[in-house]
Amino acid sequence: VQLQASGGGLVQAGGSLRLSCAASGRTYATAWFRRAPGKEREFVAYIRWSVGSTAYADSVKGRFTISRDNVKNTVYLQMNSLKPEDTAVYYCAGARAGSDFYSRREYDYWGQGTEVTVSS
Repeated sequence: VQLQASGGGLVQAGGSLRLSCAASGRTYATAWFRRAPGKEREFVAYIRWSVGSTAYADSVKGRFTISRDNVKNTVYLQMNSLKPEDTAVYYCAGARAGSDFYSRREYDYWGQGTEVTVSS
């Protein structure tokens, strides 16, 4: 399965962006991770395709929304009320199976990343 992430860009604090992750095939779960400059890659959100259940990191809860389009085989990350600390390269990832979807080790496929910069 190949994943193609897009939608990053430069936005002012308080603004919004929507990231997209287009997949060539279906996965059990799809997630977004991010890596800020000088930091390790961290979990942002995931969604399970079959039931649509979602989970978020505390740092983005209430501001970000993950969703899926079954027809387009695409996962979205709507990011609102962006803060400078959201600046990072965002990666989408797909898992064939598993349960600990907060962990990057659970994922089998990774997209190339899309850069988000939030200015203050």
